[in-house]
Amino acid sequence: MVGLAVGGYFLVPAVETALNTVSTDDAYVTGHVTFVAPRVPGQVARVLVDDHNRVKRGALLVQLDHEPYQVQVDIKKAAVGAAEADMVAARAEVEAIVAQADANRYQLERAIEDVHTQAANLRANVATLNSSKATLELARANLRRGEELFPGGGISKEELDQRRQTVKVQEAAVDQALQVVYATRVGLGLPARPEPGHDLGEVPADLDQTFSAVRQVFGQLRRSAAQFGYRPTTWKGTPKQLLEEFYKLDPERNLDKIFARLVASAPAVKQAEAKLVQARADLNNALLNLRYCDIVSEIDGVVTRKNVNPGNNVAAGQALMAVRSLTEIWIDANFKETQLADLRIGQRVRCEVDMYGSRREYEGRITGFTMGTGETLSLLPPQNATGNFVKIVQRLPVKIDLIGYDPDKAPLLVGLSVVPYVYYKEPATGPHAGDVLQPLRPLPQGPTAPIPGEPLQSAAPLAHGHSGL
Repeated sequence: MVGLAVGGYFLVPAVETALNTVSTDDAYVTGHVTFVAPRVPGQVARVLVDDHNRVKRGALLVQLDHEPYQVQVDIKKAAVGAAEADMVAARAEVEAIVAQADANRYQLERAIEDVHTQAANLRANVATLNSSKATLELARANLRRGEELFPGGGISKEELDQRRQTVKVQEAAVDQALQVVYATRVGLGLPARPEPGHDLGEVPADLDQTFSAVRQVFGQLRRSAAQFGYRPTTWKGTPKQLLEEFYKLDPERNLDKIFARLVASAPAVKQAEAKLVQARADLNNALLNLRYCDIVSEIDGVVTRKNVNPGNNVAAGQALMAVRSLTEIWIDANFKETQLADLRIGQRVRCEVDMYGSRREYEGRITGFTMGTGETLSLLPPQNATGNFVKIVQRLPVKIDLIGYDPDKAPLLVGLSVVPYVYYKEPATGPHAGDVLQPLRPLPQGPTAPIPGEPLQSAAPLAHGHSGL
Protein backbone atom coordinates (compact mmCIF):
# COMPACT_ATOMS: atom_id res chain seq x y z
CA MET A 1 0.00 0.00 0.00
CA VAL A 2 2.91 2.36 0.75
CA GLY A 3 4.36 1.53 -2.65
CA LEU A 4 1.01 2.18 -4.33
CA ALA A 5 0.65 5.49 -2.48
CA VAL A 6 4.12 6.66 -3.44
CA GLY A 7 3.61 5.52 -7.01
CA GLY A 8 0.25 7.26 -7.18
CA TYR A 9 1.77 10.44 -5.78
CA PHE A 10 4.20 10.65 -8.66
CA LEU A 11 2.17 8.92 -11.34
CA VAL A 12 -1.13 10.81 -11.06
CA PRO A 13 0.35 14.27 -11.85
CA ALA A 14 2.31 12.81 -14.74
CA VAL A 15 -0.79 11.15 -16.19
CA GLU A 16 -2.85 14.29 -15.65
CA THR A 17 -0.20 16.40 -17.39
CA ALA A 18 0.03 13.93 -20.29
CA LEU A 19 -3.75 13.98 -20.77
CA ASN A 20 -4.16 17.79 -20.63
CA THR A 21 -0.99 19.13 -22.27
CA VAL A 22 1.13 18.95 -25.40
CA SER A 23 4.87 19.05 -24.82
CA THR A 24 8.22 18.78 -26.61
CA ASP A 25 11.81 18.48 -25.50
CA ASP A 26 13.01 20.42 -28.56
CA ALA A 27 12.73 23.93 -27.14
CA TYR A 28 15.32 26.60 -26.36
CA VAL A 29 15.57 30.06 -24.84
CA THR A 30 16.30 32.81 -27.38
CA GLY A 31 16.28 36.58 -27.28
CA HIS A 32 17.27 39.81 -28.95
CA VAL A 33 20.90 40.54 -29.60
CA THR A 34 22.28 43.93 -30.66
CA PHE A 35 25.57 43.92 -32.50
CA VAL A 36 27.52 47.03 -31.53
CA ALA A 37 29.41 48.64 -34.43
CA PRO A 38 30.79 52.14 -35.05
CA ARG A 39 29.15 54.39 -37.63
CA VAL A 40 32.43 56.15 -38.41
CA PRO A 41 35.97 54.81 -38.78
CA GLY A 42 38.64 55.76 -36.29
CA GLN A 43 41.10 54.68 -33.62
CA VAL A 44 39.71 53.31 -30.35
CA ALA A 45 40.61 55.58 -27.45
CA ARG A 46 38.78 53.79 -24.62
CA VAL A 47 36.87 50.56 -24.05
CA LEU A 48 34.74 50.87 -20.93
CA VAL A 49 33.19 47.37 -20.72
CA ASP A 50 34.21 43.77 -20.86
CA ASP A 51 32.45 40.47 -21.50
CA HIS A 52 29.64 39.60 -19.07
CA ASN A 53 29.23 43.24 -17.93
CA ARG A 54 25.62 44.24 -17.51
CA VAL A 55 24.84 47.64 -19.11
CA LYS A 56 21.88 49.98 -19.36
CA ARG A 57 20.51 51.53 -22.51
CA GLY A 58 22.54 54.65 -23.41
CA ALA A 59 25.63 53.55 -21.49
CA LEU A 60 28.97 54.45 -23.13
CA LEU A 61 30.69 51.27 -24.34
CA VAL A 62 33.53 52.39 -26.64
CA GLN A 63 35.00 55.80 -27.40
CA LEU A 64 36.87 56.65 -30.57
CA ASP A 65 39.50 59.37 -30.90
CA HIS A 66 37.60 62.69 -31.19
CA GLU A 67 40.42 64.88 -32.47
CA PRO A 68 40.17 64.21 -36.25
CA TYR A 69 36.41 64.79 -36.17
CA GLN A 70 36.76 67.91 -33.99
CA VAL A 71 39.09 69.36 -36.63
CA GLN A 72 36.45 68.73 -39.28
CA VAL A 73 33.86 70.44 -37.10
CA ASP A 74 36.09 73.53 -36.80
CA ILE A 75 36.59 73.59 -40.58
CA LYS A 76 32.85 73.35 -41.21
CA LYS A 77 32.15 76.11 -38.70
CA ALA A 78 34.54 78.37 -40.59
CA ALA A 79 32.78 77.45 -43.84
CA VAL A 80 29.44 78.39 -42.29
CA GLY A 81 30.85 81.75 -41.22
CA ALA A 82 32.14 82.41 -44.75
CA ALA A 83 28.79 81.39 -46.24
CA GLU A 84 26.95 83.73 -43.88
CA ALA A 85 29.27 86.59 -44.89
CA ASP A 86 28.65 85.77 -48.57
CA MET A 87 24.95 85.84 -47.85
CA VAL A 88 25.20 89.34 -46.36
CA ALA A 89 27.31 90.50 -49.30
CA ALA A 90 24.85 89.04 -51.81
CA ARG A 91 21.92 90.79 -50.16
CA ALA A 92 23.85 94.07 -50.08
CA GLU A 93 24.70 93.71 -53.76
CA VAL A 94 21.12 92.97 -54.71
CA GLU A 95 19.86 95.85 -52.59
CA ALA A 96 22.29 98.14 -54.44
CA ILE A 97 20.89 96.88 -57.75
CA VAL A 98 17.37 97.47 -56.48
CA ALA A 99 18.34 100.99 -55.49
CA GLN A 100 19.74 101.56 -58.99
CA ALA A 101 16.53 100.21 -60.47
CA ASP A 102 14.53 102.60 -58.28
CA ALA A 103 16.72 105.47 -59.49
CA ASN A 104 16.14 104.36 -63.08
CA ARG A 105 12.42 104.39 -62.37
CA TYR A 106 12.64 108.04 -61.37
CA GLN A 107 14.73 108.75 -64.47
CA LEU A 108 12.01 107.12 -66.55
CA GLU A 109 9.38 109.30 -64.94
CA ARG A 110 11.61 112.34 -65.57
CA ALA A 111 12.04 111.35 -69.21
CA ILE A 112 8.27 111.06 -69.60
CA GLU A 113 7.85 114.44 -67.94
CA ASP A 114 10.42 115.90 -70.36
CA VAL A 115 8.35 114.59 -73.28
CA HIS A 116 5.27 116.26 -71.84
CA THR A 117 7.27 119.49 -71.37
CA GLN A 118 8.53 119.44 -74.95
CA ALA A 119 5.01 118.75 -76.20
CA ALA A 120 3.80 121.77 -74.25
CA ASN A 121 6.66 123.83 -75.64
CA LEU A 122 5.67 122.71 -79.13
CA ARG A 123 2.14 123.92 -78.61
CA ALA A 124 3.46 127.22 -77.18
CA ASN A 125 5.77 127.65 -80.18
CA VAL A 126 2.89 126.97 -82.55
CA ALA A 127 0.90 129.63 -80.71
CA THR A 128 3.85 132.03 -81.08
CA LEU A 129 3.99 131.20 -84.79
CA ASN A 130 0.30 131.92 -85.17
CA SER A 131 0.75 135.20 -83.28
CA SER A 132 3.66 136.16 -85.56
CA LYS A 133 1.56 135.32 -88.60
CA ALA A 134 -1.26 137.55 -87.34
CA THR A 135 1.18 140.40 -86.74
CA LEU A 136 2.56 139.88 -90.24
CA GLU A 137 -0.92 140.09 -91.74
CA LEU A 138 -1.53 143.36 -89.88
CA ALA A 139 1.78 144.80 -91.11
CA ARG A 140 0.98 143.83 -94.68
CA ALA A 141 -2.47 145.44 -94.40
CA ASN A 142 -0.88 148.65 -93.08
CA LEU A 143 1.61 148.56 -95.98
CA ARG A 144 -1.18 148.20 -98.53
CA ARG A 145 -3.03 151.18 -97.07
CA GLY A 146 0.15 153.25 -97.06
CA GLU A 147 0.85 152.46 -100.67
CA GLU A 148 -2.68 153.64 -101.53
CA LEU A 149 -2.29 156.90 -99.54
CA PHE A 150 1.23 157.79 -100.63
CA PRO A 151 0.41 158.95 -104.22
CA GLY A 152 -2.12 161.44 -102.85
CA GLY A 153 0.25 162.64 -100.16
CA GLY A 154 -1.69 160.99 -97.35
CA ILE A 155 1.54 159.68 -95.76
CA SER A 156 5.17 160.61 -96.11
CA LYS A 157 7.84 158.62 -97.85
CA GLU A 158 9.49 157.91 -94.53
CA GLU A 159 6.36 156.41 -93.02
CA LEU A 160 5.85 154.23 -96.09
CA ASP A 161 9.42 152.94 -95.76
CA GLN A 162 8.81 152.17 -92.09
CA ARG A 163 5.72 150.10 -92.97
CA ARG A 164 7.68 148.17 -95.58
CA GLN A 165 10.42 147.52 -93.06
CA THR A 166 7.87 146.35 -90.48
CA VAL A 167 6.55 143.78 -92.95
CA LYS A 168 10.04 142.41 -93.52
CA VAL A 169 10.67 142.21 -89.78
CA GLN A 170 7.41 140.35 -89.20
CA GLU A 171 8.15 137.97 -92.09
CA ALA A 172 11.48 137.19 -90.44
CA ALA A 173 9.71 136.69 -87.11
CA VAL A 174 7.25 134.28 -88.72
CA ASP A 175 10.08 132.35 -90.31
CA GLN A 176 11.95 132.24 -87.00
CA ALA A 177 8.86 130.99 -85.15
CA LEU A 178 8.31 128.37 -87.83
CA GLN A 179 11.92 127.12 -87.50
CA VAL A 180 11.51 126.91 -83.73
CA VAL A 181 8.41 124.78 -84.26
CA TYR A 182 10.32 122.58 -86.69
CA ALA A 183 13.18 122.21 -84.24
CA THR A 184 10.79 121.31 -81.42
CA ARG A 185 9.07 118.68 -83.56
CA VAL A 186 12.40 117.17 -84.57
CA GLY A 187 13.43 117.16 -80.89
CA LEU A 188 10.33 115.10 -80.17
CA GLY A 189 11.22 112.61 -82.87
CA LEU A 190 8.51 113.91 -85.25
CA PRO A 191 8.97 115.01 -88.87
CA ALA A 192 9.64 118.73 -89.17
CA ARG A 193 6.66 119.17 -91.45
CA PRO A 194 3.54 117.18 -90.58
CA GLU A 195 1.67 115.22 -93.18
CA PRO A 196 -1.08 117.04 -95.09
CA GLY A 197 -4.18 117.48 -92.99
CA HIS A 198 -2.28 117.49 -89.69
CA ASP A 199 -1.49 120.45 -87.47
CA LEU A 200 2.03 121.53 -86.55
CA GLY A 201 1.19 121.16 -82.83
CA GLU A 202 -0.33 117.69 -83.18
CA VAL A 203 1.52 115.06 -81.06
CA PRO A 204 0.82 111.28 -80.97
CA ALA A 205 -0.99 110.21 -77.81
CA ASP A 206 1.65 107.56 -76.94
CA LEU A 207 4.66 109.74 -77.62
CA ASP A 208 5.61 109.71 -73.91
CA GLN A 209 5.88 105.90 -74.18
CA THR A 210 7.68 105.60 -77.52
CA PHE A 211 10.07 108.54 -77.35
CA SER A 212 13.71 107.49 -77.80
CA ALA A 213 14.92 109.01 -74.52
CA VAL A 214 12.08 107.26 -72.66
CA ARG A 215 12.90 103.94 -74.29
CA GLN A 216 16.58 104.38 -73.44
CA VAL A 217 15.91 104.96 -69.76
CA PHE A 218 13.37 102.14 -69.84
CA GLY A 219 16.06 99.81 -71.18
CA GLN A 220 18.32 100.74 -68.26
CA LEU A 221 15.45 99.99 -65.89
CA ARG A 222 14.88 96.61 -67.52
CA ARG A 223 18.57 95.74 -67.19
CA SER A 224 18.54 96.64 -63.49
CA ALA A 225 15.35 94.63 -62.92
CA ALA A 226 16.79 91.59 -64.70
CA GLN A 227 19.82 91.63 -62.40
CA PHE A 228 17.69 91.02 -59.30
CA GLY A 229 15.50 88.42 -61.01
CA TYR A 230 12.35 90.35 -61.96
CA ARG A 231 10.68 88.94 -65.07
CA PRO A 232 7.49 90.58 -66.42
CA THR A 233 5.02 88.64 -68.50
CA THR A 234 6.29 90.45 -71.61
CA TRP A 235 8.93 93.05 -72.44
CA LYS A 236 7.00 94.32 -75.49
CA GLY A 237 4.61 96.52 -73.52
CA THR A 238 4.95 100.23 -72.97
CA PRO A 239 6.75 101.58 -69.90
CA LYS A 240 3.41 102.57 -68.40
CA GLN A 241 2.03 99.02 -68.82
CA LEU A 242 5.11 97.40 -67.36
CA LEU A 243 5.24 99.79 -64.40
CA GLU A 244 1.58 99.05 -63.73
CA GLU A 245 2.32 95.32 -63.78
CA PHE A 246 5.25 95.89 -61.43
CA TYR A 247 3.06 97.75 -58.91
CA LYS A 248 0.58 94.85 -58.96
CA LEU A 249 3.16 92.64 -57.23
CA ASP A 250 1.75 93.99 -53.98
CA PRO A 251 -2.00 94.49 -53.39
CA GLU A 252 -1.22 97.72 -51.52
CA ARG A 253 1.15 98.90 -54.28
CA ASN A 254 3.81 99.31 -51.59
CA LEU A 255 7.22 99.61 -53.23
CA ASP A 256 9.08 98.74 -50.02
CA LYS A 257 7.28 95.40 -49.78
CA ILE A 258 7.78 94.74 -53.48
CA PHE A 259 11.51 95.42 -53.30
CA ALA A 260 11.88 93.36 -50.10
CA ARG A 261 10.23 90.40 -51.80
CA LEU A 262 12.39 90.79 -54.90
CA VAL A 263 15.57 91.00 -52.83
CA ALA A 264 14.66 87.77 -51.01
CA SER A 265 14.02 85.94 -54.30
CA ALA A 266 16.96 87.37 -56.28
CA PRO A 267 19.17 84.71 -57.96
CA ALA A 268 22.32 85.90 -56.19
CA VAL A 269 20.61 85.76 -52.80
CA LYS A 270 19.11 82.33 -53.54
CA GLN A 271 22.51 81.03 -54.57
CA ALA A 272 24.09 82.40 -51.40
CA GLU A 273 21.27 80.84 -49.35
CA ALA A 274 21.86 77.47 -51.01
CA LYS A 275 25.58 77.64 -50.19
CA LEU A 276 24.76 78.60 -46.61
CA VAL A 277 22.32 75.69 -46.27
CA GLN A 278 24.94 73.32 -47.69
CA ALA A 279 27.59 74.67 -45.29
CA ARG A 280 25.25 74.21 -42.32
CA ALA A 281 24.37 70.70 -43.47
CA ASP A 282 28.10 69.88 -43.71
CA LEU A 283 28.55 71.25 -40.19
CA ASN A 284 25.66 69.14 -38.89
CA ASN A 285 27.18 66.09 -40.56
CA ALA A 286 30.56 66.83 -38.96
CA LEU A 287 28.89 67.25 -35.55
CA LEU A 288 27.01 64.00 -36.09
CA ASN A 289 30.24 62.17 -36.92
CA LEU A 290 31.82 63.65 -33.80
CA ARG A 291 28.88 62.39 -31.75
CA TYR A 292 29.22 58.97 -33.37
CA CYS A 293 32.68 58.67 -31.77
CA ASP A 294 30.84 57.75 -28.56
CA ILE A 295 29.38 54.28 -29.09
CA VAL A 296 26.60 53.52 -26.63
CA SER A 297 24.36 50.59 -25.88
CA GLU A 298 20.98 50.60 -27.60
CA ILE A 299 19.33 48.20 -25.15
CA ASP A 300 19.56 46.94 -21.57
CA GLY A 301 21.52 43.72 -21.51
CA VAL A 302 24.79 41.91 -21.01
CA VAL A 303 27.96 42.40 -23.09
CA THR A 304 29.15 39.35 -25.02
CA ARG A 305 31.63 38.58 -27.80
CA LYS A 306 33.82 41.62 -27.14
CA ASN A 307 36.64 41.83 -29.65
CA VAL A 308 37.96 45.39 -29.41
CA ASN A 309 40.77 46.98 -27.40
CA PRO A 310 42.21 50.50 -27.08
CA GLY A 311 44.43 51.44 -30.00
CA ASN A 312 42.58 49.30 -32.54
CA ASN A 313 41.71 50.99 -35.81
CA VAL A 314 38.10 50.12 -36.62
CA ALA A 315 36.02 50.59 -39.74
CA ALA A 316 32.44 51.75 -39.97
CA GLY A 317 30.12 48.78 -39.47
CA GLN A 318 32.80 46.55 -37.92
CA ALA A 319 31.35 44.38 -35.14
CA LEU A 320 32.97 45.28 -31.81
CA MET A 321 30.77 43.35 -29.39
CA ALA A 322 27.21 42.21 -28.85
CA VAL A 323 24.68 43.11 -26.19
CA ARG A 324 22.11 40.44 -25.36
CA SER A 325 18.87 41.52 -23.77
CA LEU A 326 17.89 40.12 -20.38
CA THR A 327 14.23 41.07 -20.66
CA GLU A 328 13.37 40.64 -24.35
CA ILE A 329 13.66 36.86 -24.40
CA TRP A 330 11.24 34.11 -25.34
CA ILE A 331 11.16 30.37 -26.01
CA ASP A 332 11.17 28.79 -29.44
CA ALA A 333 9.48 25.39 -29.06
CA ASN A 334 9.72 23.10 -32.07
CA PHE A 335 6.52 21.04 -31.99
CA LYS A 336 5.87 18.19 -34.39
CA GLU A 337 3.28 18.89 -37.04
CA THR A 338 1.14 16.13 -35.52
CA GLN A 339 0.98 18.15 -32.27
CA LEU A 340 -0.25 21.43 -33.78
CA ALA A 341 -3.93 20.57 -34.21
CA ASP A 342 -5.02 22.02 -30.85
CA LEU A 343 -2.39 24.75 -30.41
CA ARG A 344 -3.58 28.38 -30.62
CA ILE A 345 -2.35 31.84 -29.69
CA GLY A 346 -3.05 32.73 -26.07
CA GLN A 347 -2.86 29.20 -24.57
CA ARG A 348 -1.09 28.88 -21.23
CA VAL A 349 2.31 27.21 -21.20
CA ARG A 350 4.26 25.83 -18.24
CA CYS A 351 7.99 25.80 -19.00
CA GLU A 352 10.42 23.58 -17.06
CA VAL A 353 14.13 24.49 -16.98
CA ASP A 354 16.95 22.41 -15.43
CA MET A 355 19.38 25.30 -14.94
CA TYR A 356 18.95 25.72 -11.18
CA GLY A 357 19.59 22.10 -10.08
CA SER A 358 15.95 21.11 -9.97
CA ARG A 359 13.14 21.71 -12.37
CA ARG A 360 12.23 25.37 -12.17
CA GLU A 361 8.95 26.40 -13.73
CA TYR A 362 8.13 29.59 -15.69
CA GLU A 363 4.75 30.70 -16.92
CA GLY A 364 4.19 31.69 -20.56
CA ARG A 365 1.70 31.89 -23.39
CA ILE A 366 1.80 31.14 -27.09
CA THR A 367 2.11 34.35 -29.13
CA GLY A 368 2.77 33.13 -32.66
CA PHE A 369 3.61 30.40 -35.14
CA THR A 370 6.58 30.63 -37.49
CA MET A 371 5.55 30.76 -41.15
CA GLY A 372 7.53 27.69 -42.15
CA THR A 373 9.19 24.66 -40.64
CA GLY A 374 12.81 24.61 -39.62
CA GLU A 375 13.71 22.58 -42.69
CA THR A 376 12.27 25.13 -45.15
CA LEU A 377 13.93 28.03 -43.32
CA SER A 378 17.36 26.41 -43.36
CA LEU A 379 20.23 27.71 -45.46
CA LEU A 380 19.80 24.88 -47.97
CA PRO A 381 16.14 23.89 -47.99
CA PRO A 382 15.31 20.47 -49.50
CA GLN A 383 14.25 20.24 -53.14
CA ASN A 384 11.65 17.48 -53.57
CA ALA A 385 10.66 18.22 -57.17
CA THR A 386 12.80 15.29 -58.39
CA GLY A 387 10.37 12.81 -56.82
CA ASN A 388 12.77 11.36 -54.22
CA PHE A 389 10.48 12.47 -51.41
CA VAL A 390 10.27 10.56 -48.13
CA LYS A 391 7.60 11.69 -45.68
CA ILE A 392 9.22 12.82 -42.46
CA VAL A 393 7.36 14.42 -39.59
CA GLN A 394 8.36 18.10 -39.62
CA ARG A 395 8.73 20.45 -36.67
CA LEU A 396 7.32 24.01 -36.60
CA PRO A 397 8.81 26.68 -34.28
CA VAL A 398 6.17 28.10 -31.92
CA LYS A 399 6.95 31.30 -30.04
CA ILE A 400 6.23 31.33 -26.30
CA ASP A 401 6.46 34.61 -24.39
CA LEU A 402 7.18 34.48 -20.66
CA ILE A 403 4.73 36.00 -18.17
CA GLY A 404 5.95 37.65 -14.97
CA TYR A 405 9.56 36.99 -15.84
CA ASP A 406 12.08 38.82 -13.61
CA PRO A 407 15.71 38.45 -14.74
CA ASP A 408 17.01 39.81 -11.44
CA LYS A 409 15.57 36.84 -9.52
CA ALA A 410 16.03 33.86 -11.82
CA PRO A 411 17.47 34.86 -15.21
CA LEU A 412 17.25 32.61 -18.23
CA LEU A 413 20.29 32.53 -20.48
CA VAL A 414 19.96 32.27 -24.24
CA GLY A 415 20.36 28.74 -25.53
CA LEU A 416 19.11 26.88 -22.46
CA SER A 417 16.91 23.89 -23.19
CA VAL A 418 13.29 24.03 -22.02
CA VAL A 419 10.45 21.55 -21.78
CA PRO A 420 7.18 23.43 -22.44
CA TYR A 421 3.76 22.03 -21.55
CA VAL A 422 0.88 23.67 -23.44
CA TYR A 423 -2.49 23.41 -21.67
CA TYR A 424 -4.54 23.25 -24.84
CA LYS A 425 -7.77 22.29 -23.01
CA GLU A 426 -7.82 25.56 -21.08
CA PRO A 427 -9.38 28.60 -22.80
CA ALA A 428 -6.91 30.89 -24.54
CA THR A 429 -6.49 34.39 -23.10
CA GLY A 430 -4.86 37.68 -24.01
CA PRO A 431 -4.47 39.46 -27.37
CA HIS A 432 -5.55 37.47 -30.47
CA ALA A 433 -6.57 34.54 -28.30
CA GLY A 434 -7.64 31.48 -30.27
CA ASP A 435 -6.05 32.56 -33.58
CA VAL A 436 -3.29 30.88 -35.54
CA LEU A 437 -2.13 33.99 -37.38
CA GLN A 438 -1.85 37.41 -35.84
CA PRO A 439 -3.93 40.16 -37.50
CA LEU A 440 -2.45 42.66 -39.93
CA ARG A 441 -0.16 44.96 -38.01
CA PRO A 442 -0.77 48.71 -38.65
CA LEU A 443 2.47 50.31 -39.79
CA PRO A 444 3.33 53.90 -40.80
CA GLN A 445 2.70 54.64 -44.47
CA GLY A 446 5.50 56.31 -46.42
CA PRO A 447 8.85 57.57 -45.08
CA THR A 448 8.95 58.71 -41.46
CA ALA A 449 11.64 60.82 -39.82
CA PRO A 450 13.07 59.41 -36.56
CA ILE A 451 12.76 61.52 -33.43
CA PRO A 452 16.11 63.23 -32.67
CA GLY A 453 17.87 61.48 -29.83
CA GLU A 454 15.66 58.38 -30.04
CA PRO A 455 17.25 55.15 -31.39
CA LEU A 456 15.66 53.28 -34.23
CA GLN A 457 13.65 50.27 -33.04
CA SER A 458 12.19 47.32 -34.88
CA ALA A 459 8.45 47.21 -35.59
CA ALA A 460 8.16 43.74 -34.04
CA PRO A 461 10.25 41.88 -31.45
CA LEU A 462 12.44 40.01 -33.93
CA ALA A 463 16.08 39.09 -33.46
CA HIS A 464 18.01 42.00 -34.89
CA GLY A 465 21.20 43.96 -34.63
CA HIS A 466 22.15 47.60 -35.15
CA SER A 467 25.06 49.83 -34.30
CA GLY A 468 25.25 52.17 -31.37
CA LEU A 469 25.25 55.95 -31.69
